[in-house]
Amino acid sequence: VAGKRVLCRVDFNVPLDGTTVTDDTRIRAALPTIESLIERGAKVVLCSHLGRPEGTGYQAEFSLKPVAEYLSKVLGKPVAFAEDTIGESAKATVASLGNGDVCLLENLRFDKREKKNDPEFAKELASLGDIYVNDAFGAAHRAHASTAGVAAFLPAYAGALMTKEVTTLTSMLDKPNHPFVAILGGSKVSDKVAVIDALIDKCDSLIIGGGMCFTFLVAQGYTVGTSLMEQDWVERAAQMLEKAKAQGVSILLPSDVVCADAFANDANTVTCGVDAIPSDMMGLDIGPATTKAYAEAIAGAKTVFWNGPMGVFEMDNFAAGTKAIAEALNECAGTTVVGGGDSAAAARKFDLEANISHISTGGGASLEFLEGKVLPGVACLLDA
Repeated sequence: VAGKRVLCRVDFNVPLDGTTVTDDTRIRAALPTIESLIERGAKVVLCSHLGRPEGTGYQAEFSLKPVAEYLSKVLGKPVAFAEDTIGESAKATVASLGNGDVCLLENLRFDKREKKNDPEFAKELASLGDIYVNDAFGAAHRAHASTAGVAAFLPAYAGALMTKEVTTLTSMLDKPNHPFVAILGGSKVSDKVAVIDALIDKCDSLIIGGGMCFTFLVAQGYTVGTSLMEQDWVERAAQMLEKAKAQGVSILLPSDVVCADAFANDANTVTCGVDAIPSDMMGLDIGPATTKAYAEAIAGAKTVFWNGPMGVFEMDNFAAGTKAIAEALNECAGTTVVGGGDSAAAARKFDLEANISHISTGGGASLEFLEGKVLPGVACLLDA
């Protein structure tokens, strides 16, 4: 790569408070690839999206300029910033790079052609590089110009983060050490149905928490008060319970929950068995008996995959279940994988990342990977 322009797709879709980066996890995850390219004398051209702009041009609140300034501090060297993505500023900025220099292009999604995987836009973007490297696993499930389209115009390779993500998830699915325990939470069964189906075929035990557990409880004949519940998915939940039973897979559901009379941290609460949920209250976290049972199942595992919180962990009064799961993963001697998204945010919130084997940078991408879907951002590299 010495002397070559390397167009590197990274995932710098980071939270900002005004112009301040409030969580740099995704930036730091990309550093091994960026630093390797710098050390080997490449001209590094970074590109990313940020947020969900309208695609009609520049929007100040979605500019990547603060990210370029933050990256400069982390790298300890200047990061040139292009005021556009494929226009005159981008061309001039890239042309000014010396070997080992770095620039960041403006938000890809300021141009609506990025999300449409428009071939002309992809070609223009590709003209800024001699080699393409995709290190944005978090966007690999999107067939956009920068994640898939440019691979048609340049020699295409996986970055260090992309390689680690795909290798880790593949080995977990294809050759897990048993017992393999999967933990799924979050609000809706409908969001996770394909993942649940796929994991029943792979794991020994499946732990279910979060809002989605109430649909399963209804499938078992319980009443769940005003808890989040998807009536349309009750029958499907019952089918999955039957499938697991037939395959000898243990599905663990809550035995007790923390209920509240309102969706608020200061709501009145009661902890009760799942057979005694008050009709005017909603479950917002798993209870202490459930937490203990789940932690014991995790402690004995050789492989653990976790995606989705056990309760409304953003509210301190309903965070105990999620925190306990993060603690159990941190203490587990087996291989532990967190599937990005809210689970990764929870591990960070409780400062329980240290001993977790792998925390994915892509929530949606990791789930689609587990479902067995082809990720366009990976497939284009395999075809290269």
